[in-house]
Amino acid sequence: MTAPLSLATALGNALADKRIDILRQIGAGGSISQAARAAGVSYKAAWQAVDTLTNLAGTPLVVRAVGGAGGGGAQLTDAGHQLLAAADAMAQARGAVLSRWQATAHAGPALARLAVRTSMRNQWPCVVQRLEAQGQIVRVYLALEAQVLACGGGLCNAPTALASRITHESAQLLGLQPGVAVQALFKATAVRVARAILSPSVTPDTFNFAARAVRVARGMSGDEVSAALDAGVQVVGFAAPGSGLRAGSRVVATVEDSAVVLALAEL
Repeated sequence: MTAPLSLATALGNALADKRIDILRQIGAGGSISQAARAAGVSYKAAWQAVDTLTNLAGTPLVVRAVGGAGGGGAQLTDAGHQLLAAADAMAQARGAVLSRWQATAHAGPALARLAVRTSMRNQWPCVVQRLEAQGQIVRVYLALEAQVLACGGGLCNAPTALASRITHESAQLLGLQPGVAVQALFKATAVRVARAILSPSVTPDTFNFAARAVRVARGMSGDEVSAALDAGVQVVGFAAPGSGLRAGSRVVATVEDSAVVLALAEL
């Protein structure tokens, strides 16, 4: 018996990446390889998109005919067609809501970002500066959106804030390229905080942020520190138990690029 379609889960995230488009192309052409070419991604990335959507939906969305010169045929299940119909309806409703708020400077983008619901405490609006291929991995360098705007929108003038390591397939599905606006997400538990007078360990995979502690909550397993960066964003992380940090202390927050997740907001 087929499990019921979970629309809320499958469509709970922003639709700015290419997964729904790939599903639509499969429905139109009956081919995974053709859908991949139409969406501008690899065959592997197209199947990754289908697998992710299937996991989120909780029921098969595509049935595959194994073999064939073109990589095998494929067609949407009834659940796949329902998901596309729901995605189209949500896009229309979302567009209608956002259009009413576009007259204000920040409401539209803010509403789009709020659509990304996550347990991660650190969520920074960023802009992709450049992508660097490292074998099967892509390192995505990011600048804070506020600093890009302060530089008149010039990516080359804004300092690199941090980076994220993702797969080639993920970069393709998100359509990442210089100038694309993203949200950089990372857990508070992935951020190490220390007093600024201490020299943090520096590696090619880590980024350090000078900040000032705003709140400190003591704990047996570590002191939770909320801090404000000079660049205007907030960061939450953990210092060693009994760190002695307090509000106003100058600190250094450190995060590894492997801990940074990228999300797109549908504007």
